Amino acid sequence: MFTLFLILAVLVALLLFPAILLQAGQGGGLATQFGGASSTDAFVGGRQAATILHKAAWWAGGLFLFFCFLLQLAGSRSAAPRSLTAEELRRQQQQQAPAPTPLQQAPLPLEPGAQPAPAAPAPATAPAPLPAPAGSTKRP
Repeated sequence: MFTLFLILAVLVALLLFPAILLQAGQGGGLATQFGGASSTDAFVGGRQAATILHKAAWWAGGLFLFFCFLLQLAGSRSAAPRSLTAEELRRQQQQQAPAPTPLQQAPLPLEPGAQPAPAAPAPATAPAPLPAPAGSTKRP
């Protein structure tokens, strides 16, 4: 669907270019803006008959905006926002096997026929807090 809207928007844009560029100018330029003509029509240009190019430019401009709106809707619904960095980190974490901690590994025996010693269990109590440096006081 996105590709269809994109092709239609490009085709309408290709029609919009000549419809705008082939139109005749309003005439007068800056001379009519600063006192060259005293009527209010001179502010936006003189009244002209609507030509086929004028109508084509308005229709093509409206269709182009409509297709751009549809492209925005179709593009935002296709996928959720994602971070390439987060995906790369997740992929790297899945590839790396978790390394065992030192407490889980049993030390290897030094003698060829000896059995390895069992792993030491983790300490059940928390270590004692460190004493405060000299000269510091605790305030509640």
